[in-house]
Amino acid sequence: MGFLDILLGRTKAVAPDLDQLFGLPSAAVTLQAAAGFTPTGTGAVCFASVEGAAFAEAHKEVQALLDADAERRGPPVEVTRDEYGYSWLVSRREPEELPALVSDLHAVNSALEGSGFGPQLLCSVAAFEDTERQRRLGLVYLYKRGTFYPFAPLAGDGQRRDNALELQIKATLADDLRIEQDLGRWFPIWGAPGL
Repeated sequence: MGFLDILLGRTKAVAPDLDQLFGLPSAAVTLQAAAGFTPTGTGAVCFASVEGAAFAEAHKEVQALLDADAERRGPPVEVTRDEYGYSWLVSRREPEELPALVSDLHAVNSALEGSGFGPQLLCSVAAFEDTERQRRLGLVYLYKRGTFYPFAPLAGDGQRRDNALELQIKATLADDLRIEQDLGRWFPIWGAPGL
């Protein structure tokens, strides 16, 4: 970054650090001990919708990569589209297989990035639940920022979120994950798979 960039208030974009995803299993232990949340086994990668042969080929590569996992049950990755037009590549594992789920999310992000779709990648999410209190939580990784934030949708009608819980989780996981400090970037991900 040059002197002129500093004067004009321009900042350098943070390079994505997909290895931050590997902090999720240790954060899950903290999350369970401090707040009672456990993994659901569902995770997803969100990206701006892409059409065409290049994306179809990248999707086939992701499927082949995840098909190599002989212990996987069910389809390796499912593609869905939400009501806002964003696409999600969804991976489902057993709840106790969070490290394998994280590897899936990393592999999907890496494959799409390697195929030139990095600019379309938006976020990844791992779903958690507190069955005792009937609460859901997503730990969202912002691809372009290299940070995480909690997203806690409230059950029931409407699109409401539990801001107090999100702030509690932010404080709880501050030592485990690189948490996004700008709360304005804690975007709601309504309709995210697993939430």
